[in-house]
Amino acid sequence: MILAERNALASPTLSPGGEAMRTAAAVSADVLDARRGTIDAVLATRHAGTRKLRIAYELAGPAGAPVVFVAGGISAHRHVAANALDRDAGWAEGLLDAGRALDPANLRILAFDYVGADGSIDAPIDTADQADALALLLDALGIDVLEAFVGYSYGALVGLQLAARHPQRLRKLVAVSGVHRAHPYAAAWRALQRKAVALGQLQCADEQGLSLARQFAMLSYRTPEEFGERFDAAPRLCNGHVRVAAEDYLDAAGAKFVARVSATAWLRLSESIDLHRVDPSSIHVPTTVVAVEGDRLVPMSDAVALVEGLGLNGRLRVLRSQYGHDAFLKETDRIDALLAGELQAGKPRPSPVHDVNDPIGVSV
Repeated sequence: MILAERNALASPTLSPGGEAMRTAAAVSADVLDARRGTIDAVLATRHAGTRKLRIAYELAGPAGAPVVFVAGGISAHRHVAANALDRDAGWAEGLLDAGRALDPANLRILAFDYVGADGSIDAPIDTADQADALALLLDALGIDVLEAFVGYSYGALVGLQLAARHPQRLRKLVAVSGVHRAHPYAAAWRALQRKAVALGQLQCADEQGLSLARQFAMLSYRTPEEFGERFDAAPRLCNGHVRVAAEDYLDAAGAKFVARVSATAWLRLSESIDLHRVDPSSIHVPTTVVAVEGDRLVPMSDAVALVEGLGLNGRLRVLRSQYGHDAFLKETDRIDALLAGELQAGKPRPSPVHDVNDPIGVSV
């Protein structure tokens, strides 16, 4: 249920007049280049009852262009990249640019803040809730169907839920580093991170606990190969204690994270990853699954299982990268090349055969 909408627009220049058709690719004829706002909605959540929510979104791109929803990890937000409304860099700046597959001159890019990201919900949140909230947002914006949903990490989980629960709302899905379930090894990593936050809370040191949790997370996002290349230096003595080469990097990552994310928001969104479950056979939307060799959170075996469950609707692409789970943030050129092939409108889906000459990875 949608209660109200509030928004801010970029410039006062309207698009050309005339009767506009509300199609899968357009919001309306008088939409501006960039729009940011909120909608008040009522959401029946999976584990926390019915909740009144304020869903914050950003929509940027030319009126009449196809709409693509872009979603990232649990710390991602509605500002994906610089636009006419906000010139600050977004969380996926390298993936949205002129000439890229996600070219804001040719596409309308939609994103939102995840349910619970503001710390207002101290109760279990599910990826299904995120998908249902997105469906409410699309209703409020008058968007019947997305041209594509591109999800990275947690965003891939939300995309899978949207495809399963609201298949009429998207034409295709690209799920990068996210599958149909939380792997037990990855869930154990996150459980320890949440214990670090809980310990900090017991000591009235929420920020220290959250910082430590983020530092643990960085080890799971990256790979031994990268750390071996970047931090292969002798430890040093500091105030009578040994300090290894990676500690400055980890400390900085923790400090940066606590400056913008609350402990409650992180805890509940972390839990929602472990609650995530989707039956692959329930998804009938054309789906490309992108797996990264060496991803410590999403093993290749789970990506293969997802694609097998998708049947003819699924395709697997494999990316070889030393950056592990964070490859989508670091390998922007290679991710862009992959997206360029997957998002071409009207392009027949390739047959699921092994391609040893694929510079991006392999197709299975």
